Amino acid sequence: MSPIESQLSIQESLYPDLTCFGCGHANPDGFHLRSYRDGELTVATFTPRPEHDNGFGFLNGGIITTVLDCHTAAVVMWEADKRGWNAEIGAPVPFITAGLEVKFLRPTPLGPGLSLRAEPEKVSESEIVVNAELVFDEKQRATLRAQWLRFRPR
Repeated sequence: MSPIESQLSIQESLYPDLTCFGCGHANPDGFHLRSYRDGELTVATFTPRPEHDNGFGFLNGGIITTVLDCHTAAVVMWEADKRGWNAEIGAPVPFITAGLEVKFLRPTPLGPGLSLRAEPEKVSESEIVVNAELVFDEKQRATLRAQWLRFRPR
């Protein structure tokens, strides 16, 4: 375990009771993604399991999208927390995914640990946009641009 991974992750620190499949540590069947700040980047490692197979021996695109979406959530929640942008009354979190643009650049292998990196492109109290990438063997395998909007319950 690296020194950074010996600390509590953003998910464990800011929303430990969240049941989200990708990043919720309160979901016993989820991925339990752990994202950490490393300078200006937010980083994580994700190790695919055999059941994440796309049928051809590579990582399923939906799993890639879920992991990257949840990794951008860590960036968003960290940015919101840093600025004191709390969830509004009736909202479980201050921001919610509004849109994703994902690009699959090359097949992603199953089994080995994959690197996730993300950084904000735009940060305002009403919208946060985050760019993320999944990397293996020093090659980008997928990229994702996520738009997050302020969660305003109706």
